Amino acid sequence: MTETDNAHRFEFSSIDGERLPLDAWRGRPVLVVNTASFCGYTPQYLDLEALWQHFRDRGLVVLGVPSNDFGEQEPGSAVEIRQFCTTNYSVDFPLTEKCRVIGAEAHPFYRWIAETLGEAGTPRWNFHKYLVGPDGELVAAWPSQISPTDSQITGEIEHLLPSG
Repeated sequence: MTETDNAHRFEFSSIDGERLPLDAWRGRPVLVVNTASFCGYTPQYLDLEALWQHFRDRGLVVLGVPSNDFGEQEPGSAVEIRQFCTTNYSVDFPLTEKCRVIGAEAHPFYRWIAETLGEAGTPRWNFHKYLVGPDGELVAAWPSQISPTDSQITGEIEHLLPSG
């Protein structure tokens, strides 16, 4: 696989409108999660923040991707989303601008996911998780109902991080 075939070729915009290229985290694992403020899984923000706090000094990046694709559960503006996340869940990990994550209009990262994993690998609901390895390769994916702190996820993350 060539350099242009991995996740490092994609760029998001941060919730504050800044460039957020995935290759800035080359050498670090990145957990990419499509999020929503008004979903039954929204309390997973607590676990995502706990994961970020626990592993970030060893290199893990947690990247939240707000999306209104499922049940219109992320209707707010960037300011409203950021305020909701920080006020209710003390979210400190990076958030992107609101993006489409399914269909032809999906962000290019999510279209790549669909090409890589097939249609069955695309998000089915909010809080679907994708782990990108330090080399930009897709390592694993988990559906919404798997908690970010589940041993399946933390085990994969531990495997990708230097011991510490």
